[in-house]
Amino acid sequence: MTADLWEGFDALDPETITGPVWDEPVPLNHRRTLPDFPVHTLPAWLGDMVAAVAEETQTPPDLAGCLALGVLATAAGGRATVCVRGHWREPVNLYTAVALPPGNRKSAVFALMTGPLLAVEKTLVELSGPQRAEAETTARLAKSAADKAAQKAAAAEPGLRDQLTAEAVHLAQQADELTVPAKPQLVADDVTPESLATLLAEQGGRISVMSAEGEIFDIIAGRYSGAPNMGVFLKGHAGDMARVNRQGRDPQHIEHPAVTMALAIQPEVLDSIGRVKGADGRGLLARFLYAKPPSLVGRRNLTPDLITEETTAAYARQLGGLTLALADWTDPAVLTLTPEADTVMLAYQRVTESRLGKGGSLAPIVKWASKRDGAVARIAGLLHLAAHPDNGWALPIEAATMAAATELGDYFTAHALEVFDDMGSDPAQETAHQLLTHIREQRLEGFTKRELFRGLSRGDFPAMTDLDPALALLEEHGWVRQQPLPPRTGRGGRPPSPRYDTHPSLTPPVVGA
Repeated sequence: MTADLWEGFDALDPETITGPVWDEPVPLNHRRTLPDFPVHTLPAWLGDMVAAVAEETQTPPDLAGCLALGVLATAAGGRATVCVRGHWREPVNLYTAVALPPGNRKSAVFALMTGPLLAVEKTLVELSGPQRAEAETTARLAKSAADKAAQKAAAAEPGLRDQLTAEAVHLAQQADELTVPAKPQLVADDVTPESLATLLAEQGGRISVMSAEGEIFDIIAGRYSGAPNMGVFLKGHAGDMARVNRQGRDPQHIEHPAVTMALAIQPEVLDSIGRVKGADGRGLLARFLYAKPPSLVGRRNLTPDLITEETTAAYARQLGGLTLALADWTDPAVLTLTPEADTVMLAYQRVTESRLGKGGSLAPIVKWASKRDGAVARIAGLLHLAAHPDNGWALPIEAATMAAATELGDYFTAHALEVFDDMGSDPAQETAHQLLTHIREQRLEGFTKRELFRGLSRGDFPAMTDLDPALALLEEHGWVRQQPLPPRTGRGGRPPSPRYDTHPSLTPPVVGA
Protein backbone atom coordinates (compact mmCIF):
# COMPACT_ATOMS: atom_id res chain seq x y z
CA MET A 1 0.00 0.00 0.00
CA THR A 2 1.43 3.43 -0.96
CA ALA A 3 1.99 6.24 1.49
CA ASP A 4 -0.83 8.21 -0.13
CA LEU A 5 -3.23 5.36 0.42
CA TRP A 6 -2.11 4.95 4.06
CA GLU A 7 -2.64 8.65 4.57
CA GLY A 8 -6.20 8.40 3.35
CA PHE A 9 -6.84 5.31 5.44
CA ASP A 10 -5.71 7.04 8.63
CA ALA A 11 -8.13 9.85 7.95
CA LEU A 12 -11.13 7.51 7.99
CA ASP A 13 -13.44 7.46 11.02
CA PRO A 14 -12.77 4.21 12.95
CA GLU A 15 -16.51 3.61 13.11
CA THR A 16 -16.66 3.32 9.34
CA ILE A 17 -14.29 0.35 9.61
CA THR A 18 -15.33 -1.45 12.78
CA GLY A 19 -18.83 -0.15 13.33
CA PRO A 20 -19.93 1.92 16.34
CA VAL A 21 -17.66 1.69 19.36
CA TRP A 22 -19.28 -0.05 22.35
CA ASP A 23 -18.50 0.80 25.95
CA GLU A 24 -18.43 -1.89 28.59
CA PRO A 25 -22.08 -2.60 29.47
CA VAL A 26 -23.29 -1.92 32.99
CA PRO A 27 -24.46 -5.17 34.65
CA LEU A 28 -28.09 -5.48 35.63
CA ASN A 29 -28.80 -6.24 39.28
CA HIS A 30 -26.75 -9.20 40.46
CA ARG A 31 -28.42 -12.58 40.02
CA ARG A 32 -27.21 -15.30 42.30
CA THR A 33 -26.61 -18.87 41.30
CA LEU A 34 -29.13 -20.50 43.59
CA PRO A 35 -28.45 -23.93 45.08
CA ASP A 36 -30.58 -26.93 44.22
CA PHE A 37 -32.67 -28.51 46.95
CA PRO A 38 -30.35 -30.86 48.91
CA VAL A 39 -32.39 -34.04 48.60
CA HIS A 40 -29.63 -36.05 50.29
CA THR A 41 -30.39 -34.33 53.62
CA LEU A 42 -33.71 -36.19 53.86
CA PRO A 43 -34.10 -39.71 55.31
CA ALA A 44 -33.98 -42.35 52.59
CA TRP A 45 -37.71 -43.10 52.37
CA LEU A 46 -38.47 -39.40 52.00
CA GLY A 47 -35.56 -38.46 49.76
CA ASP A 48 -36.33 -41.35 47.41
CA MET A 49 -39.91 -40.10 47.04
CA VAL A 50 -38.82 -36.52 46.41
CA ALA A 51 -36.31 -37.57 43.76
CA ALA A 52 -38.79 -39.94 42.10
CA VAL A 53 -41.59 -37.35 42.01
CA ALA A 54 -39.23 -34.73 40.56
CA GLU A 55 -38.10 -37.19 37.87
CA GLU A 56 -41.55 -38.43 36.82
CA THR A 57 -43.15 -34.98 36.79
CA GLN A 58 -40.01 -33.33 35.37
CA THR A 59 -40.15 -30.60 37.98
CA PRO A 60 -37.35 -29.10 40.07
CA PRO A 61 -36.76 -31.21 43.22
CA ASP A 62 -37.25 -28.02 45.22
CA LEU A 63 -41.02 -28.31 44.82
CA ALA A 64 -41.34 -31.88 46.09
CA GLY A 65 -38.61 -31.23 48.67
CA CYS A 66 -40.36 -28.25 50.25
CA LEU A 67 -43.64 -30.19 50.21
CA ALA A 68 -41.86 -33.08 51.95
CA LEU A 69 -41.00 -30.74 54.81
CA GLY A 70 -44.58 -29.48 54.74
CA VAL A 71 -46.13 -32.93 55.04
CA LEU A 72 -43.77 -33.78 57.92
CA ALA A 73 -44.81 -30.55 59.64
CA THR A 74 -48.45 -31.48 59.06
CA ALA A 75 -47.88 -34.87 60.69
CA ALA A 76 -45.95 -33.52 63.69
CA GLY A 77 -47.06 -29.89 64.04
CA GLY A 78 -48.50 -29.25 67.48
CA ARG A 79 -47.32 -32.67 68.65
CA ALA A 80 -43.61 -32.00 69.18
CA THR A 81 -41.22 -29.20 70.08
CA VAL A 82 -37.44 -28.97 69.91
CA CYS A 83 -35.69 -27.97 73.13
CA VAL A 84 -32.61 -26.21 71.81
CA ARG A 85 -31.10 -24.90 75.01
CA GLY A 86 -32.53 -23.78 78.33
CA HIS A 87 -36.01 -22.40 77.77
CA TRP A 88 -35.58 -22.01 74.00
CA ARG A 89 -38.11 -24.30 72.37
CA GLU A 90 -39.22 -24.38 68.77
CA PRO A 91 -42.44 -26.00 67.51
CA VAL A 92 -42.02 -28.12 64.41
CA ASN A 93 -44.59 -26.46 62.13
CA LEU A 94 -43.24 -24.62 59.07
CA TYR A 95 -44.27 -22.09 56.43
CA THR A 96 -42.81 -22.85 52.98
CA ALA A 97 -43.45 -21.15 49.63
CA VAL A 98 -42.06 -22.32 46.28
CA ALA A 99 -42.23 -19.87 43.38
CA LEU A 100 -42.70 -21.46 39.94
CA PRO A 101 -44.34 -20.15 36.75
CA PRO A 102 -47.52 -21.78 35.36
CA GLY A 103 -47.13 -25.03 33.46
CA ASN A 104 -44.79 -26.66 35.98
CA ARG A 105 -47.18 -29.43 37.05
CA LYS A 106 -47.50 -28.14 40.59
CA SER A 107 -50.87 -29.83 41.08
CA ALA A 108 -49.47 -33.22 40.09
CA VAL A 109 -46.62 -32.90 42.60
CA PHE A 110 -49.06 -31.81 45.32
CA ALA A 111 -51.27 -34.82 44.67
CA LEU A 112 -48.36 -37.25 44.91
CA MET A 113 -46.84 -35.73 48.05
CA THR A 114 -50.07 -35.09 49.99
CA GLY A 115 -51.97 -38.25 48.98
CA PRO A 116 -50.88 -40.29 52.03
CA LEU A 117 -51.86 -37.42 54.36
CA LEU A 118 -55.38 -37.37 52.95
CA ALA A 119 -55.54 -41.15 53.30
CA VAL A 120 -54.56 -40.86 56.98
CA GLU A 121 -57.14 -38.13 57.43
CA LYS A 122 -59.80 -40.49 56.09
CA THR A 123 -58.61 -43.21 58.47
CA LEU A 124 -58.80 -40.82 61.42
CA VAL A 125 -62.37 -39.90 60.45
CA GLU A 126 -63.32 -43.58 60.34
CA LEU A 127 -61.62 -44.39 63.66
CA SER A 128 -63.33 -41.49 65.41
CA GLY A 129 -66.76 -42.38 64.01
CA PRO A 130 -68.03 -44.40 67.01
CA GLN A 131 -66.82 -41.76 69.48
CA ARG A 132 -68.49 -38.95 67.54
CA ALA A 133 -71.71 -40.97 67.19
CA GLU A 134 -71.79 -41.62 70.94
CA ALA A 135 -71.13 -37.95 71.70
CA GLU A 136 -73.87 -36.83 69.30
CA THR A 137 -76.36 -39.24 70.82
CA THR A 138 -75.46 -38.23 74.37
CA ALA A 139 -75.75 -34.54 73.52
CA ARG A 140 -79.10 -35.06 71.79
CA LEU A 141 -80.50 -37.01 74.74
CA ALA A 142 -79.23 -34.43 77.21
CA LYS A 143 -80.83 -31.63 75.21
CA SER A 144 -84.11 -33.56 75.04
CA ALA A 145 -84.08 -34.21 78.81
CA ALA A 146 -83.40 -30.53 79.49
CA ASP A 147 -86.24 -29.45 77.19
CA LYS A 148 -88.69 -31.85 78.87
CA ALA A 149 -87.61 -30.65 82.31
CA ALA A 150 -88.19 -27.06 81.25
CA GLN A 151 -91.67 -27.89 79.94
CA LYS A 152 -92.48 -29.74 83.14
CA ALA A 153 -91.34 -26.81 85.26
CA ALA A 154 -93.36 -24.39 83.21
CA ALA A 155 -96.53 -26.42 83.75
CA ALA A 156 -95.92 -27.19 87.45
CA GLU A 157 -97.96 -25.95 90.39
CA PRO A 158 -96.46 -22.92 92.13
CA GLY A 159 -95.28 -25.06 95.06
CA LEU A 160 -93.18 -27.33 92.84
CA ARG A 161 -92.11 -24.82 90.21
CA ASP A 162 -88.94 -23.61 91.97
CA GLN A 163 -87.63 -27.14 92.50
CA LEU A 164 -88.41 -28.26 88.94
CA THR A 165 -86.95 -25.06 87.50
CA ALA A 166 -83.68 -25.69 89.35
CA GLU A 167 -83.59 -29.24 87.96
CA ALA A 168 -84.28 -27.94 84.44
CA VAL A 169 -81.50 -25.36 84.75
CA HIS A 170 -79.08 -28.04 85.97
CA LEU A 171 -79.93 -30.32 83.05
CA ALA A 172 -79.62 -27.45 80.57
CA GLN A 173 -76.16 -26.61 81.91
CA GLN A 174 -75.07 -30.23 81.59
CA ALA A 175 -76.36 -30.40 78.01
CA ASP A 176 -74.58 -27.15 77.12
CA GLU A 177 -71.27 -28.46 78.45
CA LEU A 178 -71.36 -31.53 76.22
CA THR A 179 -69.40 -31.18 72.99
CA VAL A 180 -69.34 -33.29 69.88
CA PRO A 181 -65.84 -33.75 68.46
CA ALA A 182 -65.35 -32.41 64.96
CA LYS A 183 -64.30 -34.73 62.17
CA PRO A 184 -60.50 -34.93 62.14
CA GLN A 185 -58.93 -32.72 59.49
CA LEU A 186 -55.24 -32.41 58.74
CA VAL A 187 -55.21 -30.27 55.60
CA ALA A 188 -57.19 -27.22 54.54
CA ASP A 189 -56.98 -25.25 51.32
CA ASP A 190 -57.35 -21.48 50.93
CA VAL A 191 -59.27 -20.57 54.09
CA THR A 192 -60.18 -17.22 55.59
CA PRO A 193 -58.45 -16.19 58.82
CA GLU A 194 -61.75 -16.65 60.66
CA SER A 195 -62.24 -20.16 59.27
CA LEU A 196 -58.66 -21.02 60.11
CA ALA A 197 -59.18 -19.95 63.72
CA THR A 198 -62.29 -22.12 63.94
CA LEU A 199 -60.43 -25.09 62.46
CA LEU A 200 -57.65 -24.63 65.01
CA ALA A 201 -60.20 -24.70 67.83
CA GLU A 202 -61.88 -27.81 66.42
CA GLN A 203 -58.69 -29.70 65.56
CA GLY A 204 -56.90 -29.47 68.87
CA GLY A 205 -54.82 -26.46 67.92
CA ARG A 206 -53.24 -27.65 64.68
CA ILE A 207 -54.05 -27.42 60.99
CA SER A 208 -52.15 -27.29 57.70
CA VAL A 209 -52.81 -25.08 54.69
CA MET A 210 -51.45 -26.70 51.53
CA SER A 211 -52.18 -25.29 48.10
CA ALA A 212 -50.81 -25.29 44.57
CA GLU A 213 -51.98 -21.67 44.24
CA GLY A 214 -51.20 -18.46 46.09
CA GLU A 215 -54.75 -17.31 46.81
CA ILE A 216 -54.16 -17.50 50.55
CA PHE A 217 -52.06 -14.34 50.26
CA ASP A 218 -54.95 -12.50 48.63
CA ILE A 219 -57.13 -13.60 51.54
CA ILE A 220 -54.57 -12.45 54.10
CA ALA A 221 -54.33 -9.13 52.24
CA GLY A 222 -58.08 -8.61 52.77
CA ARG A 223 -59.92 -10.00 49.75
CA TYR A 224 -63.07 -10.53 51.83
CA SER A 225 -62.55 -8.20 54.77
CA GLY A 226 -61.12 -5.21 52.92
CA ALA A 227 -58.15 -4.99 55.29
CA PRO A 228 -55.15 -7.24 56.02
CA ASN A 229 -55.88 -9.91 58.63
CA MET A 230 -52.79 -11.89 59.52
CA GLY A 231 -53.01 -12.30 63.30
CA VAL A 232 -53.88 -16.00 63.31
CA PHE A 233 -51.08 -16.70 60.81
CA LEU A 234 -48.54 -14.90 62.97
CA LYS A 235 -49.64 -16.65 66.15
CA GLY A 236 -50.07 -19.97 64.39
CA HIS A 237 -46.42 -19.97 63.34
CA ALA A 238 -44.97 -18.81 66.65
CA GLY A 239 -47.28 -20.89 68.83
CA ASP A 240 -48.57 -17.85 70.73
CA MET A 241 -51.92 -18.17 72.50
CA ALA A 242 -54.88 -17.40 70.24
CA ARG A 243 -58.42 -16.51 71.28
CA VAL A 244 -61.31 -17.75 69.14
CA ASN A 245 -64.75 -16.14 69.38
CA ARG A 246 -67.53 -18.13 67.75
CA GLN A 247 -71.14 -17.02 67.52
CA GLY A 248 -73.29 -18.61 70.23
CA ARG A 249 -70.30 -20.11 72.04
CA ASP A 250 -68.00 -19.03 74.81
CA PRO A 251 -64.59 -17.77 73.63
CA GLN A 252 -61.98 -20.50 73.26
CA HIS A 253 -58.30 -20.18 74.04
CA ILE A 254 -55.79 -22.15 71.99
CA GLU A 255 -52.68 -22.26 74.13
CA HIS A 256 -50.16 -23.28 71.49
CA PRO A 257 -51.63 -23.10 67.97
CA ALA A 258 -49.61 -24.81 65.25
CA VAL A 259 -50.31 -23.79 61.66
CA THR A 260 -48.32 -25.25 58.79
CA MET A 261 -48.36 -23.73 55.32
CA ALA A 262 -46.89 -25.39 52.22
CA LEU A 263 -47.61 -23.36 49.11
CA ALA A 264 -46.62 -23.25 45.46
CA ILE A 265 -47.06 -19.77 44.02
CA GLN A 266 -46.34 -17.93 40.81
CA PRO A 267 -43.26 -15.67 40.99
CA GLU A 268 -45.47 -12.60 40.55
CA VAL A 269 -47.17 -13.39 43.86
CA LEU A 270 -43.91 -12.63 45.66
CA ASP A 271 -44.19 -9.02 44.50
CA SER A 272 -47.81 -8.76 45.65
CA ILE A 273 -47.20 -10.19 49.13
CA GLY A 274 -44.31 -7.80 49.56
CA ARG A 275 -46.81 -4.97 49.15
CA VAL A 276 -49.37 -6.29 51.64
CA LYS A 277 -49.70 -3.65 54.33
CA GLY A 278 -47.99 -4.84 57.49
CA ALA A 279 -46.70 -8.12 56.03
CA ASP A 280 -43.09 -7.05 56.40
CA GLY A 281 -43.38 -4.91 59.51
CA ARG A 282 -45.30 -7.53 61.48
CA GLY A 283 -43.02 -10.34 60.38
CA LEU A 284 -45.26 -12.46 58.15
CA LEU A 285 -42.75 -12.42 55.29
CA ALA A 286 -39.96 -13.41 57.67
CA ARG A 287 -41.80 -16.57 58.71
CA PHE A 288 -41.68 -18.23 55.28
CA LEU A 289 -38.94 -20.48 53.93
CA TYR A 290 -38.74 -19.53 50.26
CA ALA A 291 -37.56 -21.44 47.20
CA LYS A 292 -37.25 -20.02 43.70
CA PRO A 293 -35.99 -22.85 41.49
CA PRO A 294 -35.54 -22.55 37.72
CA SER A 295 -38.39 -23.84 35.57
CA LEU A 296 -37.69 -26.95 33.51
CA VAL A 297 -40.35 -26.11 30.92
CA GLY A 298 -38.81 -26.35 27.46
CA ARG A 299 -36.10 -28.81 28.45
CA ARG A 300 -38.05 -31.62 30.11
CA ASN A 301 -37.42 -35.29 29.45
CA LEU A 302 -40.56 -36.60 27.78
CA THR A 303 -39.84 -40.22 28.73
CA PRO A 304 -38.80 -39.96 32.39
CA ASP A 305 -38.39 -42.81 34.85
CA LEU A 306 -41.67 -43.50 36.63
CA ILE A 307 -42.11 -43.72 40.39
CA THR A 308 -41.84 -47.32 41.54
CA GLU A 309 -44.48 -49.00 43.68
CA GLU A 310 -41.83 -49.69 46.31
CA THR A 311 -41.05 -45.98 46.62
CA THR A 312 -44.68 -44.89 46.95
CA ALA A 313 -45.48 -47.74 49.36
CA ALA A 314 -42.54 -46.90 51.63
CA TYR A 315 -43.49 -43.22 51.58
CA ALA A 316 -47.14 -43.90 52.42
CA ARG A 317 -46.23 -46.40 55.15
CA GLN A 318 -43.68 -44.22 56.93
CA LEU A 319 -45.60 -40.95 56.65
CA GLY A 320 -48.90 -42.59 57.57
CA GLY A 321 -47.34 -44.35 60.55
CA LEU A 322 -45.80 -41.15 61.89
CA THR A 323 -49.03 -39.19 61.46
CA LEU A 324 -51.16 -41.83 63.20
CA ALA A 325 -48.62 -42.27 66.00
CA LEU A 326 -48.76 -38.55 66.87
CA ALA A 327 -52.44 -37.92 66.13
CA ASP A 328 -53.71 -38.36 69.70
CA TRP A 329 -50.90 -36.55 71.51
CA THR A 330 -52.21 -33.68 73.60
CA ASP A 331 -48.97 -32.71 75.36
CA PRO A 332 -46.23 -32.12 72.76
CA ALA A 333 -43.21 -34.40 72.84
CA VAL A 334 -40.04 -32.53 73.77
CA LEU A 335 -37.16 -33.39 71.46
CA THR A 336 -33.72 -32.77 72.98
CA LEU A 337 -30.28 -32.49 71.38
CA THR A 338 -27.25 -34.64 71.99
CA PRO A 339 -24.21 -32.62 73.14
CA GLU A 340 -22.71 -33.03 69.67
CA ALA A 341 -25.89 -31.77 68.02
CA ASP A 342 -25.90 -28.79 70.35
CA THR A 343 -22.32 -28.03 69.28
CA VAL A 344 -23.38 -28.04 65.62
CA MET A 345 -26.33 -25.78 66.41
CA LEU A 346 -24.21 -23.35 68.41
CA ALA A 347 -21.66 -23.08 65.61
CA TYR A 348 -24.46 -22.29 63.17
CA GLN A 349 -25.85 -19.63 65.52
CA ARG A 350 -22.44 -17.97 65.67
CA VAL A 351 -22.29 -17.79 61.88
CA THR A 352 -25.77 -16.28 61.74
CA GLU A 353 -25.00 -13.71 64.42
CA SER A 354 -21.75 -12.65 62.74
CA ARG A 355 -23.59 -11.91 59.49
CA LEU A 356 -26.52 -9.95 60.90
CA GLY A 357 -24.66 -6.73 61.69
CA LYS A 358 -24.15 -3.72 59.45
CA GLY A 359 -22.36 -4.79 56.30
CA GLY A 360 -22.98 -8.48 56.97
CA SER A 361 -24.29 -10.74 54.23
CA LEU A 362 -27.56 -11.27 56.10
CA ALA A 363 -28.12 -7.62 57.00
CA PRO A 364 -30.39 -7.00 53.97
CA ILE A 365 -32.80 -9.70 55.26
CA VAL A 366 -32.24 -9.21 58.98
CA LYS A 367 -35.87 -9.91 59.91
CA TRP A 368 -35.87 -13.21 58.05
CA ALA A 369 -32.35 -14.13 59.15
CA SER A 370 -33.22 -13.48 62.80
CA LYS A 371 -35.56 -16.46 62.54
CA ARG A 372 -33.11 -18.64 60.61
CA ASP A 373 -31.72 -20.53 63.59
CA GLY A 374 -35.20 -21.29 64.86
CA ALA A 375 -36.18 -22.60 61.42
CA VAL A 376 -33.13 -24.86 61.41
CA ALA A 377 -34.12 -26.25 64.82
CA ARG A 378 -37.63 -26.95 63.52
CA ILE A 379 -36.27 -28.68 60.43
CA ALA A 380 -33.94 -30.76 62.59
CA GLY A 381 -36.91 -31.93 64.65
CA LEU A 382 -38.80 -32.94 61.52
CA LEU A 383 -35.83 -34.77 60.01
CA HIS A 384 -35.33 -36.57 63.31
CA LEU A 385 -38.94 -37.75 63.49
CA ALA A 386 -38.79 -38.82 59.84
CA ALA A 387 -35.63 -40.83 60.54
CA HIS A 388 -37.27 -42.47 63.57
CA PRO A 389 -41.03 -42.53 62.81
CA ASP A 390 -41.66 -45.28 65.37
CA ASN A 391 -39.96 -43.78 68.44
CA GLY A 392 -38.33 -40.48 67.53
CA TRP A 393 -39.99 -38.73 70.46
CA ALA A 394 -37.99 -40.96 72.84
CA LEU A 395 -34.59 -40.28 71.21
CA PRO A 396 -32.41 -37.14 71.15
CA ILE A 397 -31.59 -35.37 67.91
CA GLU A 398 -28.13 -36.36 66.71
CA ALA A 399 -25.36 -34.22 65.25
CA ALA A 400 -25.73 -35.64 61.71
CA THR A 401 -29.40 -34.67 61.68
CA MET A 402 -28.61 -31.17 62.91
CA ALA A 403 -25.90 -30.84 60.25
CA ALA A 404 -28.44 -31.83 57.58
CA ALA A 405 -30.83 -29.20 58.94
CA THR A 406 -28.13 -26.51 58.73
CA GLU A 407 -27.50 -27.44 55.09
CA LEU A 408 -31.20 -26.91 54.42
CA GLY A 409 -30.92 -23.64 56.35
CA ASP A 410 -28.18 -22.48 53.99
CA TYR A 411 -30.30 -23.49 51.00
CA PHE A 412 -33.28 -21.45 52.21
CA THR A 413 -31.01 -18.52 53.08
CA ALA A 414 -29.68 -18.27 49.53
CA HIS A 415 -33.19 -18.36 48.12
CA ALA A 416 -34.48 -15.84 50.68
CA LEU A 417 -31.78 -13.35 49.66
CA GLU A 418 -32.92 -13.67 46.04
CA VAL A 419 -36.62 -13.46 46.86
CA PHE A 420 -36.31 -10.35 49.02
CA ASP A 421 -34.12 -8.74 46.34
CA ASP A 422 -36.89 -9.38 43.83
CA MET A 423 -39.53 -7.93 46.14
CA GLY A 424 -37.69 -4.62 46.23
CA SER A 425 -36.49 -4.50 42.63
CA ASP A 426 -37.76 -2.72 39.56
CA PRO A 427 -40.16 -5.10 37.73
CA ALA A 428 -38.31 -4.30 34.49
CA GLN A 429 -35.17 -5.91 35.93
CA GLU A 430 -36.61 -9.41 35.72
CA THR A 431 -37.93 -8.98 32.20
CA ALA A 432 -34.63 -7.40 31.12
CA HIS A 433 -32.84 -10.50 32.38
CA GLN A 434 -35.22 -12.65 30.32
CA LEU A 435 -34.51 -10.65 27.17
CA LEU A 436 -30.78 -10.76 27.79
CA THR A 437 -30.88 -14.53 28.22
CA HIS A 438 -32.91 -14.92 25.02
CA ILE A 439 -30.50 -12.72 23.05
CA ARG A 440 -27.52 -14.74 24.29
CA GLU A 441 -29.11 -18.10 23.61
CA GLN A 442 -30.26 -17.10 20.12
CA ARG A 443 -26.99 -15.26 19.39
CA LEU A 444 -28.83 -12.22 18.07
CA GLU A 445 -26.40 -9.65 16.70
CA GLY A 446 -29.38 -7.49 15.86
CA PHE A 447 -33.15 -7.69 15.81
CA THR A 448 -36.30 -5.71 15.29
CA LYS A 449 -38.68 -5.29 18.16
CA ARG A 450 -41.26 -7.31 16.23
CA GLU A 451 -38.78 -10.16 15.62
CA LEU A 452 -37.87 -10.25 19.31
CA PHE A 453 -41.53 -10.36 20.33
CA ARG A 454 -42.25 -13.27 17.98
CA GLY A 455 -39.45 -15.29 19.51
CA LEU A 456 -40.63 -14.92 23.11
CA SER A 457 -43.27 -16.70 25.14
CA ARG A 458 -46.71 -15.08 24.96
CA GLY A 459 -47.24 -16.05 28.58
CA ASP A 460 -44.42 -13.72 29.65
CA PHE A 461 -45.07 -10.98 27.08
CA PRO A 462 -48.72 -10.92 25.97
CA ALA A 463 -48.32 -7.63 24.07
CA MET A 464 -45.42 -6.08 22.20
CA THR A 465 -45.57 -3.00 24.43
CA ASP A 466 -44.62 -5.25 27.37
CA LEU A 467 -41.07 -5.23 25.94
CA ASP A 468 -40.67 -1.46 26.24
CA PRO A 469 -39.53 -1.12 29.90
CA ALA A 470 -37.03 -3.98 29.57
CA LEU A 471 -35.62 -2.74 26.25
CA ALA A 472 -35.24 0.75 27.69
CA LEU A 473 -33.36 -0.69 30.67
CA LEU A 474 -31.08 -2.77 28.43
CA GLU A 475 -30.33 0.28 26.31
CA GLU A 476 -29.67 2.38 29.39
CA HIS A 477 -27.17 -0.23 30.61
CA GLY A 478 -25.47 -0.48 27.24
CA TRP A 479 -26.52 -4.00 26.25
CA VAL A 480 -28.50 -2.96 23.16
CA ARG A 481 -28.56 0.12 20.97
CA GLN A 482 -31.52 1.29 18.90
CA GLN A 483 -30.76 2.26 15.33
CA PRO A 484 -32.16 5.52 13.97
CA LEU A 485 -35.58 5.01 12.46
CA PRO A 486 -35.63 5.34 8.66
CA PRO A 487 -37.45 8.37 7.31
CA ARG A 488 -41.12 7.91 6.57
CA THR A 489 -42.01 7.74 2.91
CA GLY A 490 -45.43 9.31 3.26
CA ARG A 491 -47.08 6.30 1.66
CA GLY A 492 -48.90 5.27 4.84
CA GLY A 493 -48.99 1.71 6.14
CA ARG A 494 -47.57 0.24 9.29
CA PRO A 495 -44.49 2.08 10.62
CA PRO A 496 -41.25 0.09 10.58
CA SER A 497 -40.41 -1.82 13.73
CA PRO A 498 -37.49 -0.32 15.72
CA ARG A 499 -34.23 -2.16 15.08
CA TYR A 500 -31.60 -2.82 17.71
CA ASP A 501 -27.94 -3.81 17.66
CA THR A 502 -26.61 -5.94 20.52
CA HIS A 503 -23.37 -5.62 22.44
CA PRO A 504 -20.63 -7.81 20.86
CA SER A 505 -20.08 -9.63 24.18
CA LEU A 506 -23.52 -11.23 23.79
CA THR A 507 -22.46 -13.04 20.60
CA PRO A 508 -18.80 -14.02 21.04
CA PRO A 509 -17.15 -15.95 18.17
CA VAL A 510 -17.73 -19.69 18.33
CA VAL A 511 -14.49 -21.48 19.14
CA GLY A 512 -13.34 -23.61 16.22
CA ALA A 513 -15.73 -21.97 13.78
